[in-house]
Amino acid sequence: MRAPNSLQGRLGLALALAVTAMWLVATVGSGLIVRHELDEAFDSALQEAAQRLLPLTVADVMEREPGAQAARVDSLHAHREYITYIVRDRDGRLLLQSHDADPAHFPEKPAVWFRTTPTHRIYGEAAVSGTIILEVAEPLQHRREAALESALGLLAPLPFVMTLSLIGVWLLVRRSMRPVHTLRGEIELRGNGNLQPVSARKLPTEIAPIADAVNRLMDRLRRAIESERSFTANSAHELRTPIAATLAQTQRLVAEAPEGPVRERARSIEASLRRIARLAEKLMDLARAEGGGLTAEEPQDLVPVLRHVLEEMRRSPGAGDRIRGPAPSGRPLVSRLDADAFAVLVRNLVENALHHGPAGGPVEVFLPEDGVLSIVNGGPPVPPDTRAGLKARFVRGATDAEGSGLGLAIADTIAQAGGGALRLLSPASGRPDGFEARLTLPVEGQSPRR
Repeated sequence: MRAPNSLQGRLGLALALAVTAMWLVATVGSGLIVRHELDEAFDSALQEAAQRLLPLTVADVMEREPGAQAARVDSLHAHREYITYIVRDRDGRLLLQSHDADPAHFPEKPAVWFRTTPTHRIYGEAAVSGTIILEVAEPLQHRREAALESALGLLAPLPFVMTLSLIGVWLLVRRSMRPVHTLRGEIELRGNGNLQPVSARKLPTEIAPIADAVNRLMDRLRRAIESERSFTANSAHELRTPIAATLAQTQRLVAEAPEGPVRERARSIEASLRRIARLAEKLMDLARAEGGGLTAEEPQDLVPVLRHVLEEMRRSPGAGDRIRGPAPSGRPLVSRLDADAFAVLVRNLVENALHHGPAGGPVEVFLPEDGVLSIVNGGPPVPPDTRAGLKARFVRGATDAEGSGLGLAIADTIAQAGGGALRLLSPASGRPDGFEARLTLPVEGQSPRR
């Protein structure tokens, strides 16, 4: 039998085995006590019977003729005789016996007091100065049967009592483990966007130190993450102004430089500065996304935000005729995710689709009635190994398109911080090719969908 892996299962099994063992030990002990009390009762009955019979048998023996043969006491009615007796003289000569008595069951020499043979328990009592001895015998098998029936009487309710005990143990263990499950649930709710201390109130003294240790660990983790975010955000912010100034000077240089190698070199510098500016903006978005606080105090409909972001992106050169959808469904997308964070998330997903889809190919945005937002672009299927790492920072697939490798990381961070999930599918749903980013948000009043 393999021991269960869960602590609840181990406690339940251990307590059930312990209760079973205790019941069996108690039953055996009770049986031994009952057996001892039965022996005392039967011995007392033997002694009482011998002392009652002795005067009667002595009178019967004394009235007989000297040298008469041994007599057998006839029974008034046929019945089984559990207690038999014989009367002998001090030399062992048989004088009288009960109707079922067998002299072979008695020792050859009569004696006074209790004796035990392999088959019988015998008590002897003497009279007439020890010349007449009455011995009463009871089969040991009778005592064994009485003890066995008593033991069976103790064991009979044991299955019912054991069943109730096991159910009680299981309920008790389950109730006792409830604080552990509560603490586990509290820890599972923590993440990058929620590093609040877990509640240690009403926890047993054995579990409260675990909650304290988890709170200390999250405090260290929060300080480390805040330090990293602060460094990233400050660096990006400090770089933005000089980059913008340098870009402006470079654009002026492009405008003033004569046609030729100098202007081409200036344009190359301008393109590099634009990429650095976009990277700085992405780093700031990532820092804000990892900073938590991405949920609003009140739930709100995010469909207008989605349409506003898409309309704004359609004004970008080359994107107006590529972005399609979503089709009006009339159903709101009510969520507690912050509107600005949702806008950043959508913008990153659409930009990723525009950059990595086929040149001039459409980017389709779907918002069906189930509230799962899907952004689909064309292109060859992305291998599963490559797709699995696309949500990591600065990771890009096998593509020549420009990009920082942060768009999907930012979108995934915002989705997780808002309690949702971002799934990447390739091929896209219902298509032999393409790439699909599927966003599921915890819609107000519903459980998060995966």
